[in-house]
Amino acid sequence: MHAGLKPRTVRTLKLLLAYDGTGFVGWQRQAAGPSVQGALEEALARIEGKAVAVAGAGRTDAGVHATGQVASIEVTLVLDAVTLRRALNAMLPPAIRVLAVEEREPGFHARFSARSKTYEYRILNGPVANPFSQRYAWHVPFPLDPERMAGAARLLEGTHDFAAFRSTGTDVHTTVRRVLTSSVLCSPAGSPNDPFALVPAVDLAGGTVLIYRVTGTGFLRHMVRAIAGTLVDIGAGRAEVAHMRVLLEERHRGSAGPTAPARGLCLARVDYDGRSTAL
Repeated sequence: MHAGLKPRTVRTLKLLLAYDGTGFVGWQRQAAGPSVQGALEEALARIEGKAVAVAGAGRTDAGVHATGQVASIEVTLVLDAVTLRRALNAMLPPAIRVLAVEEREPGFHARFSARSKTYEYRILNGPVANPFSQRYAWHVPFPLDPERMAGAARLLEGTHDFAAFRSTGTDVHTTVRRVLTSSVLCSPAGSPNDPFALVPAVDLAGGTVLIYRVTGTGFLRHMVRAIAGTLVDIGAGRAEVAHMRVLLEERHRGSAGPTAPARGLCLARVDYDGRSTAL
């Protein structure tokens, strides 16, 4: 630093993000393939003039989407929030958008400061799926019973051992997690209230969109996708509603349903001290 120049103040910023995860290896930067974190760090480095570390609230896997992901950064740049948002969106690929930038207190961390996260898993249920929605939902052509699925989902609320829904080979200290809410919503395919409803609209001859929505203080890797696969088994009549309670008690991954495809999963919201990211 030249004599007489004062160091610039370090700012902690929160970024609200949405992205289509189809073409990415996931949130986290990896040795090969494009990542959401990598794209953000590269854009920020161009603005800041040096490397910037980006922390995300959720480490979404390859193919998983987000409408309410949160990232935190520490920078010395002097751009205001609106100008920084505009600059980042001009540099990022179209599949990633910065929705908002907010000043936060020193020490704020997108992941460690979070109180809860909400994920949504979308299922297109009907004989024919909208081809324009295929990258955002799992198409299940056989009939599903939403009431059975909703009843099973409610059994997951509370603090439980979710070992039956963990990714095999994952090394974690404990598989106990707290689920605040767990529900299944049902709406006609192409509902305008669904942020993933795309145009042109396609007549699906009575098809429906089932959305599994879960809020918790923490999740195991692939936990929501394993639950979604189990809910489909229950909705199809291959397992009873009470089977969900048995899985929590016996904790055997092999007894639960399959891991649902990544494309149906979306990180919808992150909560901090009573404040939520927008859906």
